[in-house]
Amino acid sequence: MIYFAAALAVGMAALAASFGNQAVMRKTIEAMTRQPELKDYFRTNMFIAVGLIEAVPIIAVVFGFVLVFLFAK
Repeated sequence: MIYFAAALAVGMAALAASFGNQAVMRKTIEAMTRQPELKDYFRTNMFIAVGLIEAVPIIAVVFGFVLVFLFAK
């Protein structure tokens, strides 16, 4: 049961991060098409946002390892 919980936590975090990244990319592309002169500013902010969003699955993987290695017998 612990293995299932760890897999579910990692999988759901990865799914949520993919939806978050998709939303950030979509809005960045929309902003770049509206204001092409600010594309460098938008790109920088996009990379920062994607990095913050990708922290969630990394934390979930650590949480999954904790579940598997500390609580599984």
